[in-house]
Amino acid sequence: MHGQTMTLPHIPAAVIFDMDGLIFDTEALYQQAFLAASGAEGLNLPITLIQGTIGVPWASNRLLILEQMGPDFPVDQYGEAVMAHFTALAASELQLKPGVLELLDVLDQLELPRGIATSSSHSTVRSHLSAHGLEGRFDAVIAYGDYAASKPMPDPFLTAAKRLGVNPALCLALEDSHNGVRSASAAGMMTFMVPDLLHPTPEIQSLCTGIVSDLNAVCELILAASADGTLA
Repeated sequence: MHGQTMTLPHIPAAVIFDMDGLIFDTEALYQQAFLAASGAEGLNLPITLIQGTIGVPWASNRLLILEQMGPDFPVDQYGEAVMAHFTALAASELQLKPGVLELLDVLDQLELPRGIATSSSHSTVRSHLSAHGLEGRFDAVIAYGDYAASKPMPDPFLTAAKRLGVNPALCLALEDSHNGVRSASAAGMMTFMVPDLLHPTPEIQSLCTGIVSDLNAVCELILAASADGTLA
């Protein structure tokens, strides 16, 4: 990954961010919340099932849990417990991922539009953005309920591109989850994975334009592309 010089195929006309695990270090908090709910409620979900919830909206996770734990599993009570634990953890432990502010500053400098395409709710997005003073730093927020089909389908990213008025093929998508990469790639976007809890598989690598360690690396790629493409 580091042996060759990675470049963007072209300067993006817009940048679409995932939120959980990409802007905010939330995936580890969600995993803690799932584990805490499992222990506290005496509802012990297998760790593999909990890991399978990464980057997946609750409606899908709900079905997944019922499928694996049986129809009598108190899934809604469990979901409420997860959110209660997550909210408590996020209040004190929600942190930005490295390079977020630097990348937003680069996008300001280059006057590039940017949006969020997430499986989380608008209220969760607002809460996280306001906690870190990031309201107004994104031109569009596409959240759960704004699209017909969730990731891994392309709808969230296509909706974000449409809202920004940019051709999806000209967008740079930034993702940390496998389903997110599948979604952005299916939308036809330049897709960069910034791994969080999940490492890229051969399938995921084949869908990515590139894989980088953090968003600071994305800053460098965009600045390099803008320097090379001033006459384009």
